Order: sequence, then C-alpha cells, then structure tokens
Amino acid sequence: MESLLLLIISILPIYLIGIYLYKKDKEKEPTKLLVKLFIGGSISCILVLIITILLGFFFPILLEETSNLNFTELFFQVFFGIALIEEFCKWFMVYKISYHNQEFDEFYDIILYATFVSLGFACFENILYVFENGMTIALLRAITAIPGHVFDGILMGYFLGLAKLNTIYKKDNLRKKNLTLSILIPMITHGIYDFLIFSFVKSLNIIFFILFIIYMIIMYIISFKRIKKISSINNKLSYQNNYCSNCGKIVNSLYCPNCGTKN
Repeated sequence: MESLLLLIISILPIYLIGIYLYKKDKEKEPTKLLVKLFIGGSISCILVLIITILLGFFFPILLEETSNLNFTELFFQVFFGIALIEEFCKWFMVYKISYHNQEFDEFYDIILYATFVSLGFACFENILYVFENGMTIALLRAITAIPGHVFDGILMGYFLGLAKLNTIYKKDNLRKKNLTLSILIPMITHGIYDFLIFSFVKSLNIIFFILFIIYMIIMYIISFKRIKKISSINNKLSYQNNYCSNCGKIVNSLYCPNCGTKN
C-alpha cells in the first residue's frame, strides 16, 4: 500500500501539470504524439545516464558526490555535467520527434511538445527519487524539481518556436541562433536551479536558500505569463505577419512593435 501511495504521489503533480498545459492548447494535439514525447522524455533519462558515465571516464568530477566538491567544481558539475547533458538529451527528443512533425503548426505546439518531454523526464526521475527517499521528498519535488523541468521545457519550446519562424521567413542566421539558444537557455536556468539548491545543501548557508526561493518565484511568474500569452494565439505558423521572427511577439505590420525587426 505504501509503494502504491508513493507511486501516486510521484505521478500526480506531473499529470496535473500536463493536463493544465494540454487544456491551454486551442487546437488539441494528437494524444499519440504527446504520449510519444512523454515516453521520449523518460528514455532521455537513460540516455543521460549513459552519456554521464562515458564522460565520467574522461572527467571524473562529473561522477563525484556534490558534497565533496568546492564551489568551483560544483559549478562545473551542475552546469556541464548535469544541466547541459540533461537539456541536450531532452532537446534531442523534442527535435527528433516533433520539430518537423506536420502537427507543429502553431507556436504553442512546440512549447507543449517540449514540456511533455520534460514531464516524461521528470516522471522517470521523480519515481526513482521518491521511492528512495520517501514522502517528504515527493512533496518537495512537486513544487520545485518538477516545475523546474517544466520551466526549462517552456524556454526550450519558445526558442524552438522562434527557430521555426526563422525557417518560414528564410532567416538562416537567426534560425541557427535560436536553435542554439533552445539548448543554452534551458541549460543556464537548469544550472542556476541546481547550483543554488546544491550549494545550500552543501553549506547550509541560508542565503543560497533565499536566492533559490526568489529564483523559483521568478521562474513561476515568467512561465505562467509566457504560457498564458502564447497559448492565447491560435494563428498558424505558415501565415505571414503573425509573429516576429526575432522575438516571437505578435506582429500586425511590417515592423515588430517590440524589437523593430522587419518581417
């Protein structure tokens, strides 16, 4: 009975977030595609493990316990040994499964795809953590780690959406830039999250904890605003003058009112 309860607690927040994001979509995406993305996210956990072990032969620091590292080493491990590898593996699944899929015809679609991959990753990871550490960890991760993966997925999807717009408007330099940012920005936000929480656990310095709380609040606000705004747009990506190819804002004229880019 306890194992069943832990399983439910592990999955429930992921299910609720997934339903919330799905309901925000004006034109619902195929269930089969979303399930495929979710499974792809879970598989990416295994891919992360394989890559980390292989790189660990060349960079042993990647396999060290965080409590044994100084802050410089910790910075390297969380940004390059954790955040970069995890976000790349999630990005790979999003790109391979959905970026060129014919269902990707609205800006919000790719954000939904990226968050479903992130939820799949979070689900696999969460079950492992919760069964090992119990109910307290399950409750803490429900408001921190799981939303954290979703925040990263939203940002990843946003820049992949811009890259798709750049393709439509035949702006190859911007396309390459935004494809790079679709990995780099989630890596940075993920790295900040991990660095703050690991630094607090390592040092028990309350400043790290306060910074972590502030960071989470900021990410909650940014993510909800972005989801609310982009999900309210239901124009097709193939249409002209709906989105700025540089910043993604709604454009109803030749020049973007936000950044001034000619579209």
